[in-house]
Amino acid sequence: MRIACIADVHSNLHALEACLAHATAQGADRLAFLGDLVGYGAYPQQVVKRIMALADAGALVVQGNHDGLAVHPPAQVKQVGDQGAAWTHAQLSGAQRDWLSTLPLSLRLESLLIVHASADKPERWHYVHDAMAAQRSLDAASAQWPALRYVAGGHVHAQSLYYRGVGGALMPFAPWPGTAIPVPAHRQWLFTAGSAGQPRDGKTGAMYALLDTDHAQLRFFRVPYDNAAAAAAIRAAGLPEQFAARLEGPA
Repeated sequence: MRIACIADVHSNLHALEACLAHATAQGADRLAFLGDLVGYGAYPQQVVKRIMALADAGALVVQGNHDGLAVHPPAQVKQVGDQGAAWTHAQLSGAQRDWLSTLPLSLRLESLLIVHASADKPERWHYVHDAMAAQRSLDAASAQWPALRYVAGGHVHAQSLYYRGVGGALMPFAPWPGTAIPVPAHRQWLFTAGSAGQPRDGKTGAMYALLDTDHAQLRFFRVPYDNAAAAAAIRAAGLPEQFAARLEGPA
């Protein structure tokens, strides 16, 4: 089975459609959305509508922290992620907010677990940004499902891969976009798919990952899309400038 893992769409309809088209061309059999469908971008209603339809057709979807913020916007803005939450809330229909609120924090498909942040207390939204955090996540997942081989997440807006080495410690592996990486099932693996809709590494391509469980291979992708149009829509909506600037790469 080829599972397209798409994280952190962040209301970027242009990036979502580009990733979906690319995944279809790669022969994806199943879609998995790893949270943060909304936030930052200008198309929350359209993105949620699209993914709700895909969920009805069999896609897996878990909740991210920005999805929760859109349902219950904070009364006070304390961090950048809070900006625009009330605007996003107002754009969504009541049915869409209800749907976001009922999304699970994690889902398992055979030997794969999908989660937005860490499988260790997923409701705390811990960032899996290094080997120690990856080990806590994988250990928590393995304790609940000993036969689990893969954990896929998002939240950190970066593409990364870790595997359990000799002695149980997790070892990092630097992925290269488009390259097939062997991920044999006799080991355990954790990867973050990167952000489809809000890259923060100065590059403009939308990110996602494709896991092939039949051939034990993983590919990370950067997909070009009309990022200029996505940025223009953010500005037209009156959302913070930094949300748009991130999509355009270095000046």
